[in-house]
Amino acid sequence: MPRTALFPGTFDPITNGHLDVVRQAVRLADRLLLAIGTHPGKKPLFAVKERLAMLQETCAPVARAAGCELKCITFDDLVVATAKREGASLLIRGLRSGADFEYEMEMAGMNATMAPDVQTVFVPAAPAVRPITATLVRQIASMGGDVSAFVPPPVAVRLRAKFAGKAKA
Repeated sequence: MPRTALFPGTFDPITNGHLDVVRQAVRLADRLLLAIGTHPGKKPLFAVKERLAMLQETCAPVARAAGCELKCITFDDLVVATAKREGASLLIRGLRSGADFEYEMEMAGMNATMAPDVQTVFVPAAPAVRPITATLVRQIASMGGDVSAFVPPPVAVRLRAKFAGKAKA
């Protein structure tokens, strides 16, 4: 029976940290779902279609090389509801720090109560990508900074286009 994993996030934008987690996740599953959470109260920098395109462009080659099927989707309900609907038995969560661990442990406990058949798998981020957050990437890019060390090349291009005209810091 194929093993399906769900990696949820806002991916606004996808960072090298996200890509690190994807590289690990494709070795754990036969099928990986990258799920963009959409919430009416949030104002993302990139539209959903743009984020789906960036995920596909940057993650499909990684999945293909690992022999893992990749599907990029959106969701606006509970992560565990999405996992069940999509047939995922694994929920992938990246960890960068002890603070992430505390938060993610609470979420894993709640999710396990709601969906005992969906197992949370914690994936530690590589040391080189631990400080990277999409929030910091957006802030640096908005102030004209170079984010090429923090995001895949196609994402850096899109960020430069979003903030064209900003002076370099």
